[in-house]
Amino acid sequence: MSALKIKKGSTSHSAYNLRPTFSDEPETHTLAVLVDNEPGVLARVIGLFAGRGYNIDSLTVAEVDHTGHTSRITVVTTGTPQVIEQIKAQLGRIVPVHEVHDLTVDGASVERELALFKVAGSGEKRVEALRLADIFRANAVDSTLESFVFELTGTPGKIDAFADLMRPLGLVEVARTGVAALSRGAQ
Repeated sequence: MSALKIKKGSTSHSAYNLRPTFSDEPETHTLAVLVDNEPGVLARVIGLFAGRGYNIDSLTVAEVDHTGHTSRITVVTTGTPQVIEQIKAQLGRIVPVHEVHDLTVDGASVERELALFKVAGSGEKRVEALRLADIFRANAVDSTLESFVFELTGTPGKIDAFADLMRPLGLVEVARTGVAALSRGAQ
């Protein structure tokens, strides 16, 4: 019998598949990190990102269990799949960290962000700003003769779209809370 002439890594079903399973394309991931609510924990988590040159696109932190003194840190970051796996592994090794969940990989999740927009203008631009705010279901939380402050809750994409439409109408300032996210389902 002749020997099989199979090249290593030639198929994805080979026992000798040597091709990398990760891509080199950057991806955006939302990570939920449950930590002890104590001084210095946030600095340690942020230090992990800063020390390795990872960027944070969005960051929110709040205490979620008063009796257990635990907080939830929601981080949106961008990197290759290898970098994201490395971030998750390194976060899991920090002592006050209880759980690390990649909401992007774990399944369906709900992401929302709150933003405030200050829009200055008069005449037709003022009317158009009110009309667009109504379409986006933004609330006017403050009004003067020269400006409005709108409050909008939604996905980061919706927030960006509203900001893009308000720029030509006199957008002066934007304040965003960052992404808050939860996985869907019973668990």
